[in-house]
Amino acid sequence: MSTTGKVTGIISNLVLVEVDGPVAQNEICYITVMGTRLMAEVIKMIGKTAYVQVFESTRGLKVGDGVEFSGHMLEVTLGPGLLSKNYDGLQHDLAKMDGIFLKRGDYTEALDMDSQWEFTPLVEAGVQVGAADWLGEVPEGWLKHKIMVPFVLEGRYTVKSIVPQGTYSLTDTIAVLTSAEGDDINVSMVQRWPVKRAITAYREKPRPSRILETGVRVIDTLNPIAEGGTGFIPGPFGCGKTVLQHALAKQANADMIIMAACGERANEVVEIFAEFPHLDDPRTGRKLMERTTIICNTSNMPVASREASVYTAMTIGEYYRAMGLKVLLLADSTSRWAQALREMSNRLEELPGPDAFPMDLGAIIANFYARAGMVYLNNGQTGSVTFIGTVSPAGGNLKEPVTDSTKKAARCFYALSQQRADSKRYPAIDAMDSYSKYIEYPEIQDFLKQTVGEEWVSMVYKARNTVQRGKEVAEQINILGDDGVPLEYHDRYWKSEIVDFVILQQDAFDNIDANCPLKRQKYMLEKVMGIADMSFKFEGFEQCATYYKRIINTLRQMNYAEFQSPDFKKYEAELQEIFNERKLA
Repeated sequence: MSTTGKVTGIISNLVLVEVDGPVAQNEICYITVMGTRLMAEVIKMIGKTAYVQVFESTRGLKVGDGVEFSGHMLEVTLGPGLLSKNYDGLQHDLAKMDGIFLKRGDYTEALDMDSQWEFTPLVEAGVQVGAADWLGEVPEGWLKHKIMVPFVLEGRYTVKSIVPQGTYSLTDTIAVLTSAEGDDINVSMVQRWPVKRAITAYREKPRPSRILETGVRVIDTLNPIAEGGTGFIPGPFGCGKTVLQHALAKQANADMIIMAACGERANEVVEIFAEFPHLDDPRTGRKLMERTTIICNTSNMPVASREASVYTAMTIGEYYRAMGLKVLLLADSTSRWAQALREMSNRLEELPGPDAFPMDLGAIIANFYARAGMVYLNNGQTGSVTFIGTVSPAGGNLKEPVTDSTKKAARCFYALSQQRADSKRYPAIDAMDSYSKYIEYPEIQDFLKQTVGEEWVSMVYKARNTVQRGKEVAEQINILGDDGVPLEYHDRYWKSEIVDFVILQQDAFDNIDANCPLKRQKYMLEKVMGIADMSFKFEGFEQCATYYKRIINTLRQMNYAEFQSPDFKKYEAELQEIFNERKLA
């Protein structure tokens, strides 16, 4: 018999319930309000009082209203059909909802249980299997969706029977497993995983050993992120966080993209819904939406729903990781998630930390980021979830608690600069304030040496040093004036500007420059750093500036030309002519 209770207190979305039986942490319950069942989650238990956060508006809720506990935690439904879907934070399919406004208590199935799928078995009867082993596969768009042994099973099982190749629905039994005790377990294509507990049925979680190509030069060249790594993008309003995330979703070398809107403004979410279905996927030649799942909770939705959205997105990512896929999870904005945590913490009257955020905010963020990573599957293959979140610090303050806590958890830090955004230098990532700890890993350095070049890492550090020296010179020129510094300083400054304009800046809306593969990045960086090593003779700073602007304009035209195309080589020849005018022997 399920546990029930009565509402005894209401503090906005926090509801106190007196229960008549056992209740577990994170258990889901339903509160009946004027004939509508509202979904809620237990976040705290004291004696017979359960503190639950409601995922809907509590308007009309009264003391004494009935509550029914479900006996299970907040879960997501996993199986074929997740791709191309738009869900809310509780995995309700938004396309199945009626009307243009979300109705309270209007819950929909995440998957179409009556849909038919072409199943192909990968094992035979009599084989020993364990949790996460692949039993078969079905085509889901362009990829093979693996049907796995349920992750909740422990120990080894024998495949008693498995259906032959054919068409089946999600709820059909496709295999029967027998335990060591002789119990039979029916397996379908559907699994249900709790969202706030990492699912671990793998051999091990190795240290990152290769990078994830994003096609964005300032990331891949100067601050690469590892496959299965973590990074975050903080920056003030208007610096291009959303555009950068969309660029990563379109261009990154990942098998699947998950976009988690955990507090975006509604217009930004609408842009995703309107744009993504029409975008061509450069990897597959199909539509980008065919390998994308969107989890959507806007900033005007209840705080509990916003908090749930990041966990729902990560759990779906872990599911596809178990199929041996490279998953890229992008969350915007984790500041809204942290604000949801703050609101619930305040309503619980917990001891506040800095800026009234929970005292354990850092631990919560670190535990979530730790769920990303590369794993070895039972069959020896690898799968990965790479997580990049955005943070929206108030007033662009990068020392506020959410940014500071995330900085301790994430390995890559991509700081957006208001100054660069105002000067239209996009992406507005400040190369000096940003960093990647992965480039210091011996495994990543070995990977870069083998795949890009033996001198690549040292050349990257040299490029960073060139930009840093140019920044220092620019500050002196601003203080002393153009005539107040030696001509050598102008030469140094403009060489750093070449790195900035040609390598650090990129046009996300150009068909060619939007995606720059590593091979091209290497070619252009070698070209730019070769120029930085050249010596030129000038008669004054104006002549120096004019000359370097010609070089920059020609190199930028190369960025807009197809790699090694006739146009590309034409601009390269023009560049050589410019060198020949002033290059010293």
